[in-house]
Amino acid sequence: MQKKIDHIGIAVNSIDTALKFYQDLLHIQKSGEEILEDRGIKVVFLYVKDVRIELMEPIRENSEISKFLEKRGEGFHHIAFEVDDIEEVLKTAKKNGYRTLSDTPQKGAEESLVFFLHPKSANGILTEFVQHIK
Repeated sequence: MQKKIDHIGIAVNSIDTALKFYQDLLHIQKSGEEILEDRGIKVVFLYVKDVRIELMEPIRENSEISKFLEKRGEGFHHIAFEVDDIEEVLKTAKKNGYRTLSDTPQKGAEESLVFFLHPKSANGILTEFVQHIK
């Protein structure tokens, strides 16, 4: 049902500061920048061959990332799997008793639909499922 690992999410206080590491040592440039107003975050994707890294910075104090940064600091936030049919995966997750963070898929970055499994349902890892709409 899943196609591949879509991306690895990393919470940061400042995308500009975090980019310095990727640019200076690995010569990786950002592919673009997007503001997700409804979630209160700015995201930048970096491409490393077939893997994407998503840097996430809060744009307001009550965003999901600002809360994460207050509790845990910068670092690994989630792993995301690309799927063909997000509605079916969500339905299957609920049917099998997995705890989801929303009842319906939400708008994600780069014209996608997403939903998350609570870390307690996925071995302590916040897990995202992504369906690209393009």
